[in-house]
Amino acid sequence: MPRPLPQSVLFCCDHNAVRSPMAEGITKKFYGTGTYVQSAGVHTDLEIDGFSVAVCQELGVELSRHRSRSFDEMEQWGDDLGSFDLVVALSPASQRRALELTRYAHLDVEYWPIMDPTGLGQTREEKLHHYRQTRDQIIHHLTEHWGPPREDAP
Repeated sequence: MPRPLPQSVLFCCDHNAVRSPMAEGITKKFYGTGTYVQSAGVHTDLEIDGFSVAVCQELGVELSRHRSRSFDEMEQWGDDLGSFDLVVALSPASQRRALELTRYAHLDVEYWPIMDPTGLGQTREEKLHHYRQTRDQIIHHLTEHWGPPREDAP
């Protein structure tokens, strides 16, 4: 049974270059702007991944302007992790970091085991196949938690 969307959600993964930007963009596309949605990574040593951009574009989700940011950068810019209602970790490393940073905050941290498609496949088509699998895993978790896309979402 889908539950109501929280007021604010932070998706996180290792580099904020593949999984968490996908989750952020798809969530905004599916559910509109009623929920504040952001993403972050444990590290920001990578820019948005071109394959992530490509497979999200297939759904009409624009990721090419995404700028990767880390938990540390969020804090430096004044974003308080405690101000989010829910943190969704998409990798074990981001789950550990989120739990570390929120141990004194009253918010939920959930772990969604989402496949990391980087390094999988040899050809462009094989790589796209793996990125689509990751995208579809995210969609499955979103709709399982919060229901199908809203008709009035952009």
